[in-house]
Amino acid sequence: MRRAPEEKRRDPERTKARILQAALEEFAAKGFAGARVNEIAAKAGVNKQLISYYFGGKEGLYQAITTRWQSEESVFADRSSSLGALVAGYVRAGSERRDFGKLLVWQGLTEDGPPDPAFAEEVRRDLEGLRRRQQAGEFPSDIDPAALLVAFFAMASAGISFPQLVRAALGLDPASPEFAEHYAGQLEKLVEHLVEATDS
Repeated sequence: MRRAPEEKRRDPERTKARILQAALEEFAAKGFAGARVNEIAAKAGVNKQLISYYFGGKEGLYQAITTRWQSEESVFADRSSSLGALVAGYVRAGSERRDFGKLLVWQGLTEDGPPDPAFAEEVRRDLEGLRRRQQAGEFPSDIDPAALLVAFFAMASAGISFPQLVRAALGLDPASPEFAEHYAGQLEKLVEHLVEATDS
């Protein structure tokens, strides 16, 4: 395969990283359907043909972003920690990586974007992990682990999904580190109380 002329003048990895960042911002702001490859290319400062060359177009770019999130998730989601710490970790990560969270919200609201089998597989693994925790007595046996997983996701993403509620209820900027720390700490306590109730 011939190399694109522009690639010869650039560091390919830096160029790809710039394209991915521009795409993440565009998808987070407009969703998959609303995002435009021309806008992504302009933000990244590249010719749009380079996006096709590296990623095979818009869908490939979207998949590359979700793969990037999954690799970052393996860093901040310590599944060996307590349930409360795990949920708190997702709150902090969502605060630091708001564009990824917005992307998930867009996808949930519009069901746009290509299907992501890796996400379904990840959810299946998380659910198996919760079932093991339940069998070990970490939370009550009458709670459906699948429903609990959905609740954890919803709680962890509240700063992105309901910023107006955060401002009204807590008087904090949902994008601020202060909110992330306060809310993460409160959720950790809430989940740990659930665990304590199982022990008593």
